[in-house]
Amino acid sequence: MAKNRKLLTAVLGVILSLSLVLQSDIAVYAGEDDGLDDMRGGVASLLNPSVTDSVAIADAMAKELNLELWQEQEAESTLVMANVKSALNVRSDAGEDAEKVGKLYKDCGGVILERKDGWTKLQSGNIVGWASDEFLLFGDEARALANDVGKMIATVNTETLRVRMEPSTEAGVYGLLPKGEIVEVLENDEESGWICIDYNGDDGYVSSEYVNLDFLIDTGETMAEIKAREEAEREAKRHVNYGEYTTDADTLLLLAALIHCEAGGEPYEGQVAVGAVVMNRVRSPAYPDSIHGVIYASGQFTPAMSGKVNRVYESGRIYESCIRAAEEALSGVSNVGDLTHFRRVNGREGLVIGNHVFY
Repeated sequence: MAKNRKLLTAVLGVILSLSLVLQSDIAVYAGEDDGLDDMRGGVASLLNPSVTDSVAIADAMAKELNLELWQEQEAESTLVMANVKSALNVRSDAGEDAEKVGKLYKDCGGVILERKDGWTKLQSGNIVGWASDEFLLFGDEARALANDVGKMIATVNTETLRVRMEPSTEAGVYGLLPKGEIVEVLENDEESGWICIDYNGDDGYVSSEYVNLDFLIDTGETMAEIKAREEAEREAKRHVNYGEYTTDADTLLLLAALIHCEAGGEPYEGQVAVGAVVMNRVRSPAYPDSIHGVIYASGQFTPAMSGKVNRVYESGRIYESCIRAAEEALSGVSNVGDLTHFRRVNGREGLVIGNHVFY
């Protein structure tokens, strides 16, 4: 299936551009690297496209759809990625004096609408506007970053879906997934009709007939979205005093529930590492500065998106080791330094703990 994994990686850039192209065309715009005191976010979006009448976007979509032409003639890709450590201002026109109406964050992507005089008009989520080329990646560099930081997910579209141990209807069953459950895709073998997914740390297999596939990547925020998020975070802080990362019992259990969902089957060191990643994001200016905000940021943690974290939290059936790992992470312990990402081991470089690589 290695060949198919490479094929999946090759087309992710195309899928990403197509998905981003079809986002709603609410008018907002682009800019330069900002100061640390004005950098918050890291919110991502699940790219479920909507219809738009924009001629420029339609042309870009048609171009990206023609995969064969794109491969054979090396046509210029419409994908663009932010190349910043924290945040990139989005402005109303191609100039640093134009109104700031949105932001792109580290690892955010978009689609090119127009380019002129060292500036690019792009679309990312609900943002449409101009950004300086100095802080953007294009072509192969943009695709490489998108494939590295994005991920493919599958949403179950049938009432109950069996997760097999091997890609065969004769194979044993790990368990069942309910309708609407979202899982990360590790491999998509189109010829066989089977998809390899991450099932509680194991490689599970489901029929491609019973899932919908989407590509997940960070997109920017409009100024209105930033304002709404910051207000929600201020409201949350009224009930929680982090101080030296101390918090109430409910937030402790919420963090433990996420660790349970993401690393319940991992060694204890892996559970602490997941908790440390959450706390590293809380400390980072590129992400929301609350535990609740980090866990529920759109597109960040699949179990939070699918509602699994809520179900585990409400049930109270959380592994004791995950609660201890949450307590350690909240106390400031980190066995992954200041790393803020992790995924199933897939050959990428990073710190490997159990079945996860942290980077």
